[in-house]
Amino acid sequence: MKFDYAKYHALGNDYIVIDPQIKDIPLTKEVIELICHRNFGVGSDGILYGPILEDGQFRLRIFNPDGSEAEKSGNGIRIFSRYLFDTGYLSSDDFLINTLGGVVKVKILNNNASLIQVDMGKATFTSSKIPVAGAVREVINESFAIDGHEFKITCVSVGNPHCVILQDEVSKSLAEKFGSLIETNELFPNRINVQFMKVIDSNNIQIEIWERGAGYTLASGSSSSASASAAYRLGLTENKVSVHMQGGVIDILIDSDGHIHMTGSVTSVSKGVFSSDLRQQICE
Repeated sequence: MKFDYAKYHALGNDYIVIDPQIKDIPLTKEVIELICHRNFGVGSDGILYGPILEDGQFRLRIFNPDGSEAEKSGNGIRIFSRYLFDTGYLSSDDFLINTLGGVVKVKILNNNASLIQVDMGKATFTSSKIPVAGAVREVINESFAIDGHEFKITCVSVGNPHCVILQDEVSKSLAEKFGSLIETNELFPNRINVQFMKVIDSNNIQIEIWERGAGYTLASGSSSSASASAAYRLGLTENKVSVHMQGGVIDILIDSDGHIHMTGSVTSVSKGVFSSDLRQQICE
């Protein structure tokens, strides 16, 4: 089947894969915004551009719907892995993907690649590595005031930056009210992903997500990894945690070496061809 793009979702977090081996297009900010737009384009939470074949590895570039480039995306990596499986790129169920946020190890867990595990690497809470402005420190349970409200934040990088906020109750409205304000706050020089987190018990947490460059999001693999890492570091959970989101559940295991193993589902949605009208706008 001839196609220009493939679309998948991971627990409702949807991405379009554009394969430069099949359809290479100029991914300018304007083109990305158009393709991701849910009224004027195909509609998605981002674009996965790859595989870019380099030195025997699959390199992946990840773009947010506002045109900015992300270092890493847990759901995006799982989706891209499913795409590699579906299109015959893989010779093994264990392989590497190179992202701006580092090289990640991937393992396909079933025969149709609908369940995938990703080694997201190790979490860091050090401000200079996230980054968070101010003196170099671990940002753990730190007071943070915004718009007349005070929160306790724990900031962490799992290859991309996250701000985890512990709450007794979490909701979509909470994420939508404060997400953009926190994302763009001057404390975070590169902006930041935001998770409002409720601890259910020692093996379960619930999060609501505001994603940098994308807005309110139904699910996120890197947000799940960051939130579970924060909960574990704060002593609120065990090292094995199920992360409950609006779109579904991702399982996180933090091993004895500190590596975060994220396991979640991927669903194929469609393959499509850009119409002549849309192609004209893309190539203008």
